Amino acid sequence: MPQARTFRRDPDDVMRLARMGCSHPTRLSFLRQLLRRMQSEGWGFDRPVWDIDAQGVGRAVYRAVGPVRTYSLVAFAHDLPDHQRSDRVIATAWDATFALFDGTPDADDLDRLAVNVPLQEAGRVTPNELSLSRANRSVRLFDHVVESLAREQQPNADMLLETGYLMRTTAVYGSGKFGAADRAAIVERPEMRAPFQAEMLSVWLTRSFTVDLVEHLARARGGANAARLAPELKRGLGVGNSTGLGMAPFLVRHPVLLNNWMLAREEALARVRAQEVVGEAEFAGFLEALRAAQDNALLWASAHPIQRAKLADLRDGLARTMAHVTERWDRCSTHPWDNLWRWGQTSLSLEGQEALLAAMLEPHGDLIDGLGDCMDADEEAHFPIDGAMRVGDLRAILRTHYAWALDVDFEARANTARFWYISEDKLEPRLGERFDEPGAERELPLDTGRQAAALWRALEGKPGDMPVAHLILAHPEHRPALRRAQIIGRHPFAEIRDNLIAADMLPIDLLRCKLAFFGATRFDPRSDRWVRISLFQGAPYPEMMTGRVRDA
Repeated sequence: MPQARTFRRDPDDVMRLARMGCSHPTRLSFLRQLLRRMQSEGWGFDRPVWDIDAQGVGRAVYRAVGPVRTYSLVAFAHDLPDHQRSDRVIATAWDATFALFDGTPDADDLDRLAVNVPLQEAGRVTPNELSLSRANRSVRLFDHVVESLAREQQPNADMLLETGYLMRTTAVYGSGKFGAADRAAIVERPEMRAPFQAEMLSVWLTRSFTVDLVEHLARARGGANAARLAPELKRGLGVGNSTGLGMAPFLVRHPVLLNNWMLAREEALARVRAQEVVGEAEFAGFLEALRAAQDNALLWASAHPIQRAKLADLRDGLARTMAHVTERWDRCSTHPWDNLWRWGQTSLSLEGQEALLAAMLEPHGDLIDGLGDCMDADEEAHFPIDGAMRVGDLRAILRTHYAWALDVDFEARANTARFWYISEDKLEPRLGERFDEPGAERELPLDTGRQAAALWRALEGKPGDMPVAHLILAHPEHRPALRRAQIIGRHPFAEIRDNLIAADMLPIDLLRCKLAFFGATRFDPRSDRWVRISLFQGAPYPEMMTGRVRDA
């Protein structure tokens, strides 16, 4: 009998850093989920406060009015000297600072926030705030746009496309940091149930603030005849972001959440591959997504050698895919989407394959958008260790999910070259060189492969029917690895299947995977440890959405 088709990818293939580091945003990305909800529910938007002077200093409030609740971005604009402007997380001053307020702030709230928000980590907010963030101007482009509009001209379109944003954030804090509301306080709200919705809303409203600010400064400089930014140029602007190692360990520390993100995306791909026909609307949407990906890839530039090679792979892969789809793909075959995917697996680089995945998902909203409801996780659950599990069952889990780690020689320097730690200055994760730098005694337990291999060795000679509780009583140092093994036994996409302390490990692969789920584009590494990206580029603005509320 012919072998039945399988439409699901193996976690051993999906959860490797080389592939995760080629991730692309999809319609399941968190910012896309936010925009769809606001559009479908008819949210209203206004700007009840705009108190910013001719030098660009002051405060503003942007309000998003949902069916049940209102959220307000409180923005503070500052006159920042050039020498104080920095993308570094250790910066102490910024061009603009923000807080997302739960509701509509009154005058006392605004005064309280004015004292604390500009200080960022040095200040304190309250559970009335859902996020805290800051941004710096992309100085050359920002000034060019102001000067052009003041002269009643549009800015240079190529300059706008090359950079893609007027400001870039250097941090967007949420989930209880610095006194803000803990996620548990808002997770039951339908509009906040998907991950990072408060943070995405904050960034989206920040995008409106950046455009309003350049137009305000242009009017202050050029008078009432100053131009407004042309709609097509405005739409092409996003919000930049600079992100470093502080974000990288998140995927390791939240294994069930990671599993749910990856599983939703993989289920979406499987559903598309299982379709038996290609509808005309789906085909047209797929071609549109491919063309948009090609346009983005042409605009996407990087000076980093690794990313330049990936960009070449991406452009080549998209060109190959377009040629195959328009010239050779048999849309009348059995399971045509699956046939296309199988072609991509043998004909495209990892960059090309993951770009194909995103394009295949794009025209299938009715089929897959509901999976967005499955991407959260109850991280209050403690996942207690099951001491009654038999050693034989634990061995089976390790063989199935940690085979990649069991043969690694962790005595070799190259396989233990790095260590993760928390920096004293910013209390954020950093990566050290074990044999060249001090501090390895403070190593964070992110060496999941080494821990799994040590647990495997500890099982040698143990009878298969022995409860694992006996092992842990004698060797409690293996408790973390046992707990992770039991979690991954139930959540197969919960573990990154690569050595996270190896000399050749690239932290930017972790960053790109997480940022793709946010919805980031224009991934541009500045080293192997920090990256610039763009959010909401090409997305609608509040005034383009249903239910616009007039500015006060």
